[in-house]
Amino acid sequence: MNLNSSLITSYFPELSSVQLTQLISLGPLYEDWNRRLNLISRKDIEKLYERHVLHSLAIAKWNQIKAGGSILDLGTGGGFPGIPLAIYYPNVSFTLVDSTRKKLDAVKDIVGHIHLSNVETKHARAESLQEKFDHIVVRAVADTSIIIRWALPLLRHSRSANLILLKGGDLSEELISVRKRFPVSEIQLSQYYTESFFNSKTLVIISPFQKGVQT
Repeated sequence: MNLNSSLITSYFPELSSVQLTQLISLGPLYEDWNRRLNLISRKDIEKLYERHVLHSLAIAKWNQIKAGGSILDLGTGGGFPGIPLAIYYPNVSFTLVDSTRKKLDAVKDIVGHIHLSNVETKHARAESLQEKFDHIVVRAVADTSIIIRWALPLLRHSRSANLILLKGGDLSEELISVRKRFPVSEIQLSQYYTESFFNSKTLVIISPFQKGVQT
């Protein structure tokens, strides 16, 4: 068992051998694509499993996603968090959307190589999408209020629908206006992982239909 396998299984011992093989296969695939395209930060490629795979799988640690549902990864970029989550949740349908075709072509190739049958990729902007999803996941660099504006029309109107953001840094000011409108939960990822990278990382769960949408 290599170091990456050990890292993953130390936090996710429940993974099947098929799931673990799929996750370990990501390393060589991303290294190959990163030689041709800046799919993820070049300084991060050696820490792919810590900074991208485990970061994405923090949503699985939250453990509120049910089989049979649908998830939109909005602005998937290099395929995070969508690809690791689709491996973890084989009975959930994932739609990975990005407006950069080159990155999406790479994501589609990686999905094909690891035989992920529960993933659809779409070259599109949020405004052009018509479907509704049970959850929307975003590895977020944009302000939370902006992401809500993009994502809210795409969430299925259900009390269990969530916008799930992986964010970094101090969010206290950013979330003030959001909390006035919606129920918001914050989980520090240091609760899940011991690596120092996660000390400044937060999982933000916004549940817009639990109390009704206020405008």
